[in-house]
Amino acid sequence: MHSLPDQRQQHILERLARDGRVLAIDLARQLGLSEDTIRRDLRELAAAGLCRRVYGGALPCSPATGTLIQREGERPAHKAALGQAAAALIATIMQRGDVLFLDAGSTNMAIARALPPGLGISVVTNAPHVAAILVSTEDIELVMIGGRIDRGNGAALGARALRDLDAIRFDVAILGACAIGAASGLAAFDFEDAEFKRAAASRSASIVVAAVTNEKLDTAAPFRIIPAELVTHLVVEADAPGASVSALASLGMQVHRAGPPDGTSRSKASQ
Repeated sequence: MHSLPDQRQQHILERLARDGRVLAIDLARQLGLSEDTIRRDLRELAAAGLCRRVYGGALPCSPATGTLIQREGERPAHKAALGQAAAALIATIMQRGDVLFLDAGSTNMAIARALPPGLGISVVTNAPHVAAILVSTEDIELVMIGGRIDRGNGAALGARALRDLDAIRFDVAILGACAIGAASGLAAFDFEDAEFKRAAASRSASIVVAAVTNEKLDTAAPFRIIPAELVTHLVVEADAPGASVSALASLGMQVHRAGPPDGTSRSKASQ
């Protein structure tokens, strides 16, 4: 029944929806077909925007699209909980005088709102919305990276922003991501956004990825930022799927679960 391309590809999409990823070698064995046939199906599905190819198979496409203004209105209580957990982590791992890079993104805006006064750190951002939140926070020195503001991402990107970034080194960088997976790494939908995030990561002693709502786990986006192995800390939602969390934790990062999205505070590392 899977001899026709449409039938095979529908089966692949159903497996993706059920399992969160597919491997070409497993599909070929189950369907009694060659790996070349399965890889051709995966290429066609990826070209149609129905999945993202990764080494050996495919992942679902991340649904985390839309402009910053649109994303800010999505699941605000969940993002607030992530923001509180990430801010608590920052207060634990950073010392007075340290430099933090805080990337653009709706969850990173929640982190900015949750940062307590009196940390005595410098915060560098390329996001005007983040800067507007932090400008009145006591005992935080704010540094704004300039350049052309991309309205969709709500961030300064491009050559000028990269030049500004080149003069700064960070103790911790919080990178927003559109997608994350153990095999696919961190990824974004915009080429210049991915380029800027990659440059920020290269200038940081430690990377904290905190903008990871559940729908971004085990998904992919077109432009890779960094391999998942380079992430040192990851903050996920309270009910993030255990299999996804375990796969990421196995790479060596510390995975922290936020509290439930009701305003209560809880954060713990998942081994």
